[in-house]
Amino acid sequence: MTFFVRLSKVDNVVIATKAVTAGISFEEINILQNIPVGHKIASCNIKKGHQVTKYGQCIGFASAEIKAGEHVHTHNVEFRNTQTEYEFCTDNDPVELVDNDAVDSFMGFRRANGNIGTRNYIAIVTSVNCSATAARRIADAFGPSELSEYPNVDGVVAFVHGTGCGMAGDGEGFEALQRVMWGYARHPNHAGVLMVGLGCEMNQLDWLLDAYGLEQGPLFQTMNIQNVAGLGKTIEIGIKKVKEMLPLANQAYRERCPASKIKLALQCGGSDAWSGITANPALGKACDILVSQGGTGVLAETPEIYGAEHLLTKRSVDQATGEKLVNLIKWWEDYTHRNNGSMDNNPSPGNKKGGLTTILEKSLGASVKGGNTPLMGVYKYADIVKERGFVFMDSPGYDPASVTGQIAGGCNLVCFTTGRGSAFGSKPAPTIKLATNTEMYSRMEDDMDVNCGEILDGKLSVEEKGQQIYEMILRVASGEKSKSELQGLGDYEFVPWQIGAVM
Repeated sequence: MTFFVRLSKVDNVVIATKAVTAGISFEEINILQNIPVGHKIASCNIKKGHQVTKYGQCIGFASAEIKAGEHVHTHNVEFRNTQTEYEFCTDNDPVELVDNDAVDSFMGFRRANGNIGTRNYIAIVTSVNCSATAARRIADAFGPSELSEYPNVDGVVAFVHGTGCGMAGDGEGFEALQRVMWGYARHPNHAGVLMVGLGCEMNQLDWLLDAYGLEQGPLFQTMNIQNVAGLGKTIEIGIKKVKEMLPLANQAYRERCPASKIKLALQCGGSDAWSGITANPALGKACDILVSQGGTGVLAETPEIYGAEHLLTKRSVDQATGEKLVNLIKWWEDYTHRNNGSMDNNPSPGNKKGGLTTILEKSLGASVKGGNTPLMGVYKYADIVKERGFVFMDSPGYDPASVTGQIAGGCNLVCFTTGRGSAFGSKPAPTIKLATNTEMYSRMEDDMDVNCGEILDGKLSVEEKGQQIYEMILRVASGEKSKSELQGLGDYEFVPWQIGAVM
């Protein structure tokens, strides 16, 4: 491992692979300041107002004169909104699918509607925060001892949230919440669903049933606290309903299914300077392999592709798809402006401590999780993903809200890259954690599934690590528990995106 990494020959910065002290030299450049690991160093003089370039792309502008050998970060780099001329469909060669004799498989749960689950849960889904306690107490009644007779059931889980009332009865926020509820009510990782409401909330269960044509039956039921006559009776009857579902849910069993049935949520959180160099491109390679098998990779977090969206529009399958993505970017620019924010608010203090300076830099590294295949579709938050291949879903950069949308869209597995370290996990779709660097992987090995720091260490190539990630995707899809599952994560990470005024 060298002391520095240069990502493109046109870059005017390099990245320190270890902490370096002032006075050492590289490439005839004298290091003028102490530089933390993962941070940028000017490889030439950069005039005030000139672009700072990494990945061969602009990541910001020098806010002061920067000398070769100086630390390049928030103190001398400023963000500017992107002014991009977009190209469409210029880099979208069709995917060559594998031959039939090379099709991979996993052991999944076949559902009556043709969808495939990677887990077999019973879900308690709430319409409003007022029914959250009822849902939790129903789910809490089913621990390991109560489920011991049902080995094919992964658990009973409550999906509760903080909205559902005090909101407009139509528009973006209401529609997004209804899509989330519908997506969880019909998720392939759920064998049975009990929906619990209060009765007087804005987000009425009956409206959801009517809007989406949902019919009640032994494995799909609803109830309202007010109609049942109180919290205690609701919990009592809810427990009885789940007990009746358990034997039916236990009849599901794993059988061989093609890898094409995997819908993979692509996520990152707690990013650092290595995210865009190790874990994200490796996950991108895994996504490419999955797409070649006929599977689906779903990239999200619209604020975290800001400044890199022009690279995705080039890959759009047609101009209309690319323009959908551009329109999302414009919506987010307006959304942040009317809420007195900035698109550059996104890099967190942890991101910056890890070496990321602007949202442009973060986005260029984040977008490579989507690999290199054509962009086949662009979806609203929590909309059901129908196209196969690589697609994009609108969402915030806030991980729990973003993953909630992806799962509602049908993702039955999640891959989550992190550089600073994250304790995220999800249900009903399990999360696989990918560490960007060996130091953090070693420190948080109980939380991390894959060490992508081996790329930086020179032990494996990006392609080799991508293949390793893909093979783990198949194993976890078949029932192997990820580290986040082993720690019981996922019961509190259901966070529908709340858009609009709280009234």
